[in-house]
Amino acid sequence: MPLPRSIAVIDIGKTNAKVVLIDSTTRQQVAVRSIANVVRRDGLYPRADVDMLWGFIIESLRALQAAHGVDGISITTHGATAALLADDGLAMPVLDYEHDGPGETAAAYATVRPHFAESLSPRLPNGLNLGAQIFWQSRAHAADFARTTAILTYPQYWAWRLTGAMASEVTSLGCHTDLWAPGRGDFSGMVAAQGWAGLFPVVKPAASVLGTVRPDVAAATGLGAETPVTCGIHDSNASLLPHLGAHEAPFTILSTGTWAIAMTVGGDTGRLDPARDSLANVDAFGRAVPTARFMGGREFDLLVPEIVEPDADDIARVIADDIRVQPSFMPGVGPFPAGAGRWTQEPVMAAERSAAASLYLALMTRACLDLCGLGREIIIEGPLARNALFGQALARLAGVPVSASGDATGTSLGASMLFGAGEGHAAAGAPIVPLDVPGFDAYAQRWRDATA
Repeated sequence: MPLPRSIAVIDIGKTNAKVVLIDSTTRQQVAVRSIANVVRRDGLYPRADVDMLWGFIIESLRALQAAHGVDGISITTHGATAALLADDGLAMPVLDYEHDGPGETAAAYATVRPHFAESLSPRLPNGLNLGAQIFWQSRAHAADFARTTAILTYPQYWAWRLTGAMASEVTSLGCHTDLWAPGRGDFSGMVAAQGWAGLFPVVKPAASVLGTVRPDVAAATGLGAETPVTCGIHDSNASLLPHLGAHEAPFTILSTGTWAIAMTVGGDTGRLDPARDSLANVDAFGRAVPTARFMGGREFDLLVPEIVEPDADDIARVIADDIRVQPSFMPGVGPFPAGAGRWTQEPVMAAERSAAASLYLALMTRACLDLCGLGREIIIEGPLARNALFGQALARLAGVPVSASGDATGTSLGASMLFGAGEGHAAAGAPIVPLDVPGFDAYAQRWRDATA
């Protein structure tokens, strides 16, 4: 099949959903449509609003087809989410992973989940372990679960809605789910022990074409009946994809959005600490990638209600006055899951708040790199690539070359590259000059001392 020229990427993040049109020849974004991704609170439990998202996807595909033409569709979504199907629809709503319902069965789940040595998946709060979600659904909503005929991880759910074809895929199965054993490239022992093995469709590569759009989708969007759809990929692994084979290993990709996720390709899984939210992701080719993360985007939004770009004086004043953010404001996740977030002192001006929060994110990222390994270079993807102070501080803290991706979204670009078998095509990023402000090294040391 020839490589599609105009690829529509359905990119569903935890905070926002987008449909991005990528030119596969230039690797440039042609157009984008976006919408807030909200959690519905009605029904059995907090849930993804899949009906709203489906309407948005169809409308966006129709508009992009009319304005530019669409030759192929690729899909990427956040992790820790699955759809439980009964025949041609949902057996129950798509659970929001931040719901605390799985805590009700946490004690029982602890007795059946695989050991970290098998899954490289730490125990995480709420429903961040997909296995914990499914376990809770099977107990708390047993009648609905008994109707379940298939379990689809989230990108593959949308691929199924577009094509009618079902598949499982390793990047979504391998992101802290407890469902996958990276060392042997197969489902963990828990899946068979719980009687779930028959519910997961056959595993297919993220870069495979799952099928073409269903006739009703073609009619609703104006797409050609032969428009191909890829199997789909987990979002942080989509950010990773353009870089595989494009850098000397080990190297670190920092994928940012709601989460800041540091992945060190070619790194050692031996330093991972399951108590500090470090784990192995599984890349599009099935290989374990040491990973550490924290909710950087979520924390920045909490800390900085009004973004004002700091100037050199603001940055110097924050450092000189020791205005620090200590971790963390999202309990249970990140390298300091038991920390209680606090300011050493409240900033007076909004620019100082922005500066201190940016330095905080850099310090948290550096702590993550102690867990997943520091690569020979670091490439920043996503929104934090546009935060100059963050990048400069990280370059100073890491002591290795740091660059900012020029892509508007590495996630969407990476997902588009599922057409073409996922071959690396990473463009060179913009080099970042390390921060050179008197007192910053001592400021960072005080931060580290306070976290010890």
